[in-house]
Amino acid sequence: MKKIIYVLTFLTVAFGFSQSTADFFKQSDAFFKKHVSNGRVDYKTIKNNPETLNKLLDMAATISVSKSNAKTFQAFYINGYNLSVIKGIVNNFPTKSPLKIKGFFDKTKYKLAGKETTLNDLENKILRKNFPKEARFHFALVCAGLGCPPIISEAYTPALLDKQLQRQTTIALNNPNFIKVKGKKVQLSQIFEWYKGDFTQNGSEIDYVNQFRKEKIPSNARISYYPYNWSLNIIK
Repeated sequence: MKKIIYVLTFLTVAFGFSQSTADFFKQSDAFFKKHVSNGRVDYKTIKNNPETLNKLLDMAATISVSKSNAKTFQAFYINGYNLSVIKGIVNNFPTKSPLKIKGFFDKTKYKLAGKETTLNDLENKILRKNFPKEARFHFALVCAGLGCPPIISEAYTPALLDKQLQRQTTIALNNPNFIKVKGKKVQLSQIFEWYKGDFTQNGSEIDYVNQFRKEKIPSNARISYYPYNWSLNIIK
């Protein structure tokens, strides 16, 4: 009898866990589809009706994920990051930039998977630290600034994660406004300067960029970094 109860309890917990993550991804997908367009966010509408966003973050606070299930873990925290950024902007809206909000990245905390974390710690201690070889995170985590690669109008999901990361990285690194090439001179986003180690694990920054580009950059190109645009990525 005890064995049966144990098995039933285990199945109930496991089923509940899978349902909660599945529901989170499904509802997050609907939220992004409704409020994100062309890489920008409709903060004003969300501010006026924050119930769905608050419900998603309440759900995210109680979900359990394990890094042993890497794709679920990564997809959950990428969505959690992007939702938390939106929450941080909405809580202080109207604003022209996340940098106008004191402690936006390093002080304000959000509860995800039962633990409170800042945006910086979510990016650096939860995602980058646990998966140091995955530099494509930088093209999925959107900081609310126009200098960041665009936020997508869908949720990242475990089943599609690799394709989504590959797609977004390819889009960013072929965008002439993100990678600015003039002959043998190339201006990279400051993302490459701030996180250089992530992009040079198996060669140079140019080697990394060329993995995704249709028009390759000369390997001896002169690299510089253009100033980051922190203007808010708001739908106008």
